[in-house]
Amino acid sequence: MTQKELTDLNIGQNLDNLANLDPRGYGVCRILYKAAREYTGEPMTMHAAKLLCDTLKEGDLVYLMTGFVLIDNKSAETDGIVSTMLLARALVMAFGVKPVIICQEANMEAVKNLSRVVGLHLYSTFDELFANPVSIAAFAFTKDKEKAESQADELLSHGMPKALIANEFPGENRVGEFHNAVGKNTTPLEAKADILFEKIQAAGVLNIAIGDLGNEIGMGAIGAHLDKYIPYAAKGACSCGCGGGLATRVAADNIITATVSDWGCYGMIAAIAYLLGDMDIMHDAELEKEALCTAAKSGMVDMYGWTIPAIDGFDLQTNMAIVTMMRECIRYAPKLKIKCKTWFDKTLELKFFEENK
Repeated sequence: MTQKELTDLNIGQNLDNLANLDPRGYGVCRILYKAAREYTGEPMTMHAAKLLCDTLKEGDLVYLMTGFVLIDNKSAETDGIVSTMLLARALVMAFGVKPVIICQEANMEAVKNLSRVVGLHLYSTFDELFANPVSIAAFAFTKDKEKAESQADELLSHGMPKALIANEFPGENRVGEFHNAVGKNTTPLEAKADILFEKIQAAGVLNIAIGDLGNEIGMGAIGAHLDKYIPYAAKGACSCGCGGGLATRVAADNIITATVSDWGCYGMIAAIAYLLGDMDIMHDAELEKEALCTAAKSGMVDMYGWTIPAIDGFDLQTNMAIVTMMRECIRYAPKLKIKCKTWFDKTLELKFFEENK
């Protein structure tokens, strides 16, 4: 193991740890993390960031799927949409790609308003997306399963993306139904984009899924673990009578789990910024504040249904603090590359990290 490999490992672990901080104290993030970390084999945020850095180049299409609609208010939640728009900003800054947002119709107002916050021009056609710099396109995906395949094919007729990132996007269970966090059926409310994910995955495209419970598309990668340890996940455990549970069917090739999906996405953004040596790629707390406030003003709700700048019940200050700590992790370590070289050398000689992977 080299000094850089050791640093990458530990920066990635720091970012994973922050993404899985458990202020609630009920431990679901720890349950998910154990299986997801084993599935990935290394810190998940750094793993995903390396894959993106190795894959993307200027002009590439990148699909970003996001948006969960909550049953009580029939409104889309802040989790997913906020970090996805900030991710679009980061990917444009880092690689010059062309992000395509695939979301719920209920997210479109927030996409429009957040595009201005993150500095990107929003278009509704692929032609405009390709013709203009610092731009994104956004499309609302159908809730009608019978129309899903034709919409997926129409989107992909404009070109296969080079990467697909699904972030807090609803996924169907083993019997084709969708559920919220407490096992209530939300099928009529959610976009039916599993087929789009699977078509892109089948084409061999790099795919990454981010989730914080197991009802998000891609989390089928740890399905057996979800069934065993996550409430309402197993067959027959949901409350709607479908018999399928909330655990999703589709298994992504690469996953990130977190206490809040947005935090997992922020960890990945921070890792990209670290790998490319450009702190500006990772947004700061002030931009986080503006984005979250804009999402709330656009009608997005937190986990409990309030139209306030919060994510999954965590207030503005908590989210700003997570962003700040992630920025500090990637800012501080590179400064010690030479200053602490002796400590790196001595640590590496004793082979702890090689023997305890």
